[in-house]
Amino acid sequence: MQRQSLTLEDVAREAGVSRATVSRVINGVRNVDPAIRDVVRAAIERTGYAPNRAARSLVTRRTETIALVISGAGEEDGSDGGSDDGRPGDGVRNAFAARVFADPFFGRVISGVVGFLRPRSMHPVLMVAESAAARKQVTEFLRQGSADGALVVSTHAGDPLPAQLVAEGLPAVCFARPTPPVPVSYVDLAHREGGRLAAEHLLARGRRRLATVTGPLDLPAGQERLAGFREALERAGTAYVPIAEGAFTRESGAAAMAELLAGHPDLDGVFVANDLMAQGVCELLRERGGQVPQEVAVVGFDDSSVALTCRPPLTTVRQPVEEMAAAMARLLHEHVRGERTEPTSLIFEPELVVRDST
Repeated sequence: MQRQSLTLEDVAREAGVSRATVSRVINGVRNVDPAIRDVVRAAIERTGYAPNRAARSLVTRRTETIALVISGAGEEDGSDGGSDDGRPGDGVRNAFAARVFADPFFGRVISGVVGFLRPRSMHPVLMVAESAAARKQVTEFLRQGSADGALVVSTHAGDPLPAQLVAEGLPAVCFARPTPPVPVSYVDLAHREGGRLAAEHLLARGRRRLATVTGPLDLPAGQERLAGFREALERAGTAYVPIAEGAFTRESGAAAMAELLAGHPDLDGVFVANDLMAQGVCELLRERGGQVPQEVAVVGFDDSSVALTCRPPLTTVRQPVEEMAAAMARLLHEHVRGERTEPTSLIFEPELVVRDST
């Protein structure tokens, strides 16, 4: 039997059930006995039946496509020749995309999302929203029914996209609590706990002249990681912690460390708010003849691939990005199917991973 000639009736005969039962399983109707659902799915696998996606969409009113949006804020125009209607030029778009995808964090988000969607025959469409015009394209894409909902990863505080999607009544879930707060589901990490883990580990290593390279302090993640680090040190009797703000890039980490050393050359430990910046910190210390961890112990944050390629390999606070991204996709899936109606938050716990930098 040729695959293209297969019908629901063929699958029903193979499974020993009715055509209507096969249709309910394929269309994700919930009131099907789990044992019967497994029998039907096994029959689909044996026969190689492929549902007609267009016909299925007419029944379910879903596209089985999700928009994965990397969104920036406050990056409206550039000096590279934006168009007359306010759209940024290619240079602005390319610079934003290059900056975003240089960070392994985003690859981990994509991996987690795809890992959830693929077994469900769902597909992500990657959209980069670096400007007001691009954000408008996202909302229009969703309004037109081209995707069932949006997974939003914001790169800046004050990103207006989550509020815009809520105002339009479009299904969306965010990675990290949006600022300002809006009634939308999100997944996030207990960032403050991560800062505490870093502080307690450095203290346990006997380090007392500590400093921190923060993330952007207009982001809740940057604020919370700093707060957790400070609070743990305050409880241990340290009243003041030197800080320098970074931008979650390797270059900004090196620059922030240079700033700290200029004012505090005797530092013996530093907590850095992500692994890319921590890599920059280690490079700067190495250039200046400092030894890690003998002279300065370094703790990063994320447990990304950078933590393993850094010299030396980084002790870091693990953020389970893949699991968080999969949970984000699951929340959206439940909203789209009507299984979840209220905004929901899922908060994950960090974990310290000890390597050679401390």
